[in-house]
Amino acid sequence: MDRLFLPTEGVDASLRGFARAHAGLVELHEDPTYLLARERHPDRRVGIVSGGGSGHEPMHAGFLGRGLLDAAVPGRVFASPHNRQVYEAGKAVAGPDGVLLVVKNYTGDRINFGIAAERLRADGVEVRRVLVDDDVATESEETGTGRRGTGATPVVEKLLGAAADSGLGLDELAHLGERVVAASRSLAVASRAQTRPADGGPAFELPDGELEYGVGIHGERAQRTVSYEGLEHLVPRMVSDVLDSLERAEATGDDVLLLTNGMGATTLLELYTVHDAAAGALEERGLRVAAQAVGTLVPGLDMAGFSLTVTRLRDDWLDLWRAPAVTPAFPAPTDIPAGTPTGSPAPVEATR
Repeated sequence: MDRLFLPTEGVDASLRGFARAHAGLVELHEDPTYLLARERHPDRRVGIVSGGGSGHEPMHAGFLGRGLLDAAVPGRVFASPHNRQVYEAGKAVAGPDGVLLVVKNYTGDRINFGIAAERLRADGVEVRRVLVDDDVATESEETGTGRRGTGATPVVEKLLGAAADSGLGLDELAHLGERVVAASRSLAVASRAQTRPADGGPAFELPDGELEYGVGIHGERAQRTVSYEGLEHLVPRMVSDVLDSLERAEATGDDVLLLTNGMGATTLLELYTVHDAAAGALEERGLRVAAQAVGTLVPGLDMAGFSLTVTRLRDDWLDLWRAPAVTPAFPAPTDIPAGTPTGSPAPVEATR
């Protein structure tokens, strides 16, 4: 027996267990389903809401708390939450300046978050949206929906959360979010598919020694399958493709944030090896890894693989990344220079 239960059987119980385990930080509402952070910074004027299908834990519920998200809205496995869930969560956390919705670029999420936004506006709540579309593999004129929203989502949410705690207003936060998305790109590979929720089988089959190059976080097949020739060849190729995409977007700068993310069944032993190779490849291109994180933050259930996210840092984004956050699962920054104070973030000047 490979699994104790199929993923579809455990979503509601998992949410209850998550809320039990982190009762001091989060609160679960079940009709409709959404989760709230129990504490927010007193200077925060805007509620930040994100969400999407289950199967990507710890995103988004694990990022609830002071310094990050105010509400997280989970759908079923790999399925968008209903607009009523988003609407109720938005009402619950709306600040005096309104609500900011962080939405990954998938059709269901765009539709349901969009309907919820209209309902909130009808209630007199100001709403803005930040659309995360960072996936290099779907950057093609043949892709009608555009780039998917993937590994950059935690980066966007962290920087926005810190900026919100500094007192930025709704339009300023939306503009910052758009800039962070534009400066971020991700690419994922997999050597084994995730478990198919319907029957417990693999979502797709791969021959031994081959990788899906550009796989999606829901197990979407890549446009190409490549032979695995070792990390010394694979990782520099991925870094090059990510940087090429950033150059096409005219995102420049020598300081970068690197997120090495596991897709669900990849060990930390492997991820740190990948991270070392990716940081080295960036440094060979003349870039400085000024901020970083390693871990399973945006998995696709139990897929065997990893993704790399690179964000070209601007202005005071490094300070926002290093600002404190108290959440169930977001990694504490480990690259803060000795002697750096870890209090509340300083006020952020919006750059237009």
